[in-house]
Amino acid sequence: MEYTRLGSTGLQVSRICLGMMSFGDPARGNHPWSLPEEDSRRVIEKAVAAGITFFDTANVYSDGSSEEITGRAIRDVTDRDDVVLATKVHGRMRPGPNGAGLSRKAIIRELEDSLRRLGTDYVDLYQVHRWDPHTPIEETLEALDSVVRSGKVRYLGASSMWAWQFSKALYLAGEHGWHRFVSMQDHYNLLNREEEREMHPLCADQGIGVLPWSPLARGKLTRDWDESTERSGTDEFGKRLYDEASDRAVVERVTEVAAERGASRAQVALAWVLSKPVVTAPIVGVTKDAHLDDAVAAVDLRLTDEEVARLEEPYTPHAVAGF
Repeated sequence: MEYTRLGSTGLQVSRICLGMMSFGDPARGNHPWSLPEEDSRRVIEKAVAAGITFFDTANVYSDGSSEEITGRAIRDVTDRDDVVLATKVHGRMRPGPNGAGLSRKAIIRELEDSLRRLGTDYVDLYQVHRWDPHTPIEETLEALDSVVRSGKVRYLGASSMWAWQFSKALYLAGEHGWHRFVSMQDHYNLLNREEEREMHPLCADQGIGVLPWSPLARGKLTRDWDESTERSGTDEFGKRLYDEASDRAVVERVTEVAAERGASRAQVALAWVLSKPVVTAPIVGVTKDAHLDDAVAAVDLRLTDEEVARLEEPYTPHAVAGF
């Protein structure tokens, strides 16, 4: 496994971030395809053995059970100080006022709940899951700064917003002397490259580490276009992300390059993401041993400039999706 620094910080992370949305109680939340605790723990143990030190979850994943499973597994299979633990805040966790969003009240309450579920007294990377149009960004940023100063959070990150929103947040944090976001978790893969237009140049300029979610396009880049899985049949959010006729051509190109390199399609698609200088680590969801093996192998797969150009050539512009 290779390691790199998260953006311009001194924090070192593995080049693969294990996405913990795959782990949780299938009976809780809206991810019936998630792995229960025993199966999740086996995957997490294998990830740690492979050198992965970066784990990303969220309070809303499987109604908090993803954080619970993540925390127990990390505590049992490795040293807490040897891993970088990331979680997120924004989504609705309970009915009624202040049960969601990025108000000061919500952030402080949800951080305390996340720490309890994770079984730790600090989070390495605390991320806003989405932009909150109902809360002044100054209130959100000041609240986030306060939790860093409290020692309960080490670094701050953001996810899935417009570049102008992220730029505004970075500017205001700098103006007020608040801790700034150091990472951007965005929707980026061979089927959707719209972040290359504004967000990625902004991140490169500001020293922000990019952590792409869905780097394999919900698995569409790893299988034949018409093939389905248990998750794809129930993943309503994923169904809204990829349904373009042009996407099929990209998947076919990945298949061609993979065959020529003697690698899996997942390895090629991840190697392409990893080849982008602005990317710190793609967030990879794993439900099978082969998924993890492919992710680890992708770190060592170096694509040529010609292969990168071939993979990118069929792409056509898409509507921004994912937030």
